[in-house]
Amino acid sequence: MSHESGRHFLQIPGPTNVPDRVLRAIDQPTIDHRGPEFAALGLEILGELPRIFGTEHPVIIYPSSGTGAWEAALVNSLSPGDRVLMCETGQFAVLWQQLAARLGLDPQVLPTDWRHGADPDAIAAALAADTEHAIKAVCIVHNETSTGVASRIGEIRKAIDRAQHPALFMVDTISSLASIDYRMDEWGVDVTVAGSQKGLMLPPGLAFNAVSDKALAASRNASMPTSYWNWDDVLAANKSGFFPYTPATNLLYGLRESIRMLLEEGLDNVFARHDRHAAATRLAVGTWGLEVVCLHPQEYSSSLTAVLMPEGHNADSFRAVVLDAFDMSLGTGLGRLAGKIFRIGHLGSFNDLMLAGTLAGVEMGLARAGVPHERGGVAAALDYLADRSPERAS
Repeated sequence: MSHESGRHFLQIPGPTNVPDRVLRAIDQPTIDHRGPEFAALGLEILGELPRIFGTEHPVIIYPSSGTGAWEAALVNSLSPGDRVLMCETGQFAVLWQQLAARLGLDPQVLPTDWRHGADPDAIAAALAADTEHAIKAVCIVHNETSTGVASRIGEIRKAIDRAQHPALFMVDTISSLASIDYRMDEWGVDVTVAGSQKGLMLPPGLAFNAVSDKALAASRNASMPTSYWNWDDVLAANKSGFFPYTPATNLLYGLRESIRMLLEEGLDNVFARHDRHAAATRLAVGTWGLEVVCLHPQEYSSSLTAVLMPEGHNADSFRAVVLDAFDMSLGTGLGRLAGKIFRIGHLGSFNDLMLAGTLAGVEMGLARAGVPHERGGVAAALDYLADRSPERAS
């Protein structure tokens, strides 16, 4: 293979670019995970991590992908045959549904066109119709990574309350945590699912369940089999900073550093930065004469932008041109959107110049691939960024 000068632009919506501070933190000798130095590391992380979730409840850490966190949320709090209300907002919502079915649960699925988020009114209606309270949990993907659509979690909480339904409320924040405003306690979420490889700016390999008192109470009566994923075992070990299994020590070094970075910037500033970059990206897409997947402005994702290709043009062929010509990776279309869209990730450790380079690569790629478009998307985005320089919250 020939040498590529310069760095690769990884602009998929996760795994994201890992900042140097996190890389340097990970690059330390592994320590005894039963010793006092590790206990101090564990207690520091477990004490600070809930702030990132907007909760005062415990956050459980697993050495796994986000799929493991999906499973852990379900098996700890539910019993075989329990009905779970789920919304098919995109490919990752589909995969969570499939996992629930394989575990012996009974998913009741509310469909969407994949261009809208979960409908609070439809959820309220489904819960109101469930007079016998057979539905034990409502499971929602906050930010659907396959579509760039963010569901309105606060409004869904209000819908559950309107129906006066006792179901647990579970939310997947894998591509929204530390990128899009999220308030677990304020929005009454019982289990928050998350992963390390997106807004937390880490490599893949850590997954999280943040659990409310209501979820912990439900786990006492749940009868799904648990072993590796068992909340109680982890929480008992966590009291002294340890884990009931061999932890991913070096990833935990990185997690400590990423938490420090997020708190140094300030979460409100983190969210505003993501909002700003997302708005600039959508402006570029509109200037090109292309269309984003998300149809509802209140549901625009600040983590990524999914772009529809013009009729007769294949998104994967376009992505291949961009990769070959400019050494930049864009996200592929998944599920029913395969070949129809490409996705621009703008989350994690990301700034104005990185966005400018990303959009320049897309605009040059559109021209090289012969995709019909109008020029000027990059210029429009740069004007937007220049006119709206970031204002840091105190």
